Amino acid sequence: MTGPNETLVRLHQQTGWTLRQFAQEVNKLGTERGTPLKYREPSVHQWLKGHLPKESVRPLILEALARKLGRPITHSEAGFPAPPADDSNALRGTAEGLLDLGRQDMDPTRRSVLGVGLFSVALTVPNWPDVVGRMEAVQSGDTQRIGMSDVQTVIAMTERLSEIDDQFGGRTARPMAAAYLVNTIAPYLRADAPEDVRKAMMAAASDLLYLTGYMAVDEGVHGMAQRYYLKALELAGAAEDHLTFCTTLRGMSVQAVDLGHGPEALRLADAAAAAAPQASPRMRAFLAGQQAHAAAKEGDRRTALQRIKEAETAMEKAESQYRIFGSYNPSALAYHIGQVRYELGDVTGSIASLGESDRLRPSFFRRTSIRYLSMLAERQLQVGHLEAACDTWGRVLEIYPLVQSGQCDRNIIDMHRRIRPFLKNAKARDLHERARTVTPANLLP
Repeated sequence: MTGPNETLVRLHQQTGWTLRQFAQEVNKLGTERGTPLKYREPSVHQWLKGHLPKESVRPLILEALARKLGRPITHSEAGFPAPPADDSNALRGTAEGLLDLGRQDMDPTRRSVLGVGLFSVALTVPNWPDVVGRMEAVQSGDTQRIGMSDVQTVIAMTERLSEIDDQFGGRTARPMAAAYLVNTIAPYLRADAPEDVRKAMMAAASDLLYLTGYMAVDEGVHGMAQRYYLKALELAGAAEDHLTFCTTLRGMSVQAVDLGHGPEALRLADAAAAAAPQASPRMRAFLAGQQAHAAAKEGDRRTALQRIKEAETAMEKAESQYRIFGSYNPSALAYHIGQVRYELGDVTGSIASLGESDRLRPSFFRRTSIRYLSMLAERQLQVGHLEAACDTWGRVLEIYPLVQSGQCDRNIIDMHRRIRPFLKNAKARDLHERARTVTPANLLP
């Protein structure tokens, strides 16, 4: 320790936090990352006096400051030494970066604790003009040559992985997706091909990267998900694939709003819509529904209602009811209506909309059913309808054993917590006993 960390002191002063609040924000991020912390005022005081926090904690301090100040905070700006070089985080090029990312995901022992689980609000997200048509020349020396039949194989594989994800959860499908990215997609991106095939392959790869990022969100590894999403944006731009570029930005908005980052969610949802000026009616509904949810999260009632009306109008014009991968259907629209109503204070209306979403949802969307039925039950309980909530959670328990999903696990943990105060009620007690028979032992309270 050589003296006070003046730069960190200045940043702390800009936040307006007390020492206790600073510690609480870092602890909160530790919990979000899956490594709970118990820092208190004396620790923060030591950091300000010049004592270096643990290397594993420094990214949490930077992210806490970034979230409060609304801008990226670097190690040097906070008075910390630069982090050691890590080739696994240096996305050197399209194929090489994909290999780095997929290999980390295939092998949990190689995952960086610092970067896998932590959502960053300071992430730099490229705009469409920044990436469109840009792709470094890849000289692999391989003799492999690919054609449109290989592109169709990747598209078909992505659709199958999406179906597995919907039915059985991301914990089942994501390792397969990561292995496919490493063992098949990366070599395809480095193979010889005519320009139209190369662009089609990059577009197909970006679809799979988006899906894999979505599955990482489901498992709660939000930093890893953001890296998949960024790579999807890069490839979609190189392929001049507006659809996947906008879909990925929207996915990033969904991730942000579900984590409670309203301003970031709205920025990403608006960016997705702005990048798709010629969107089809279904795509317009897909984008406007998320804009509505993000605006409602921010308390912007007028914009939220305007966007949800746009989504409803666009859905009426859509030709077919749904498509398996990348779909937006009437059930999804009803869910967004429910979210807008809830964020704007209409809990009863949100319950009705979530019920409508459930009625319209195809049965093979098991994970989605668990998530949205859990949400419905929580809101039924919120308005005092205990027995209705128990019935809804009972339906969740019928599906839960079939799905391997971090988000669904968290839903079940939350159900146990919420029902515990009501065990004198016969229906609640029966639900509690049933739940204990299907909940893994490590998740039981």
